[in-house]
Amino acid sequence: MRMLWPESLDDLTDDDLANIYGYPAEVTGSWVQVNFVSSADGAATVEDRSEPLSSPADKRIYLLGRDLADVVLVGAGTVRAEGYRGARANDIRRERRKRLGLAEIPPIAVVTASARIDPACALLTDTQVPPIIITTEEAPAERVAELADAGAEILVAGQQRVDLAAALAELSRRGLKRVDCEGGPCLFGELIAENLVDQLCLTVAPLLAGAGADRIAVGPATTESRHLELASILHEDGFTMLRYRRRT
Repeated sequence: MRMLWPESLDDLTDDDLANIYGYPAEVTGSWVQVNFVSSADGAATVEDRSEPLSSPADKRIYLLGRDLADVVLVGAGTVRAEGYRGARANDIRRERRKRLGLAEIPPIAVVTASARIDPACALLTDTQVPPIIITTEEAPAERVAELADAGAEILVAGQQRVDLAAALAELSRRGLKRVDCEGGPCLFGELIAENLVDQLCLTVAPLLAGAGADRIAVGPATTESRHLELASILHEDGFTMLRYRRRT
């Protein structure tokens, strides 16, 4: 993998990537990074999954995003479509997180207003760290109870819709400030609308998916554009890894 900008570097090591993609040294509240891959024509999925758009370079950055974060944030639709399970760590990744003062394995926090997550799914049955289910006051009580009985931590934020700002504030209060959001498009769209995105890591695949697939952000329209600054450009095997930060 090569860095093309802001400087030219070849054969990037994991330490190089950790320096490029690392969170700010001082994080006082929630700091949200969003990871996405898209086709060259803007599709977020091929046949309803992101896997066909990915590459070894993209997966390397995807896993690094988890290694550098306190918590992984994801929408329920993505959990179901991608068959999520709990995060994993090998000795190298554990040592990296230890050096950064992070817990051995980050929890997965799932945003679902309806609490419509199967208690028997891999997210709950194949994990070393209990997931956090972020839901609402009006979510069916029996579903919430089933998830709690299956081992999930329950975080209620909002009445009918998940209040993302309140949810992030509560995660921050629990020490989970460095947030790595893995989608999907609806959750990303809501984060944009609420102006909660600090960094976007976008891999562009050399592929034309054609019409029909969602963009990487869908949902409520924003009243104004959110301006970003280009922070780095990496490249490998035709895949371009772009990193944007909130303009200060």
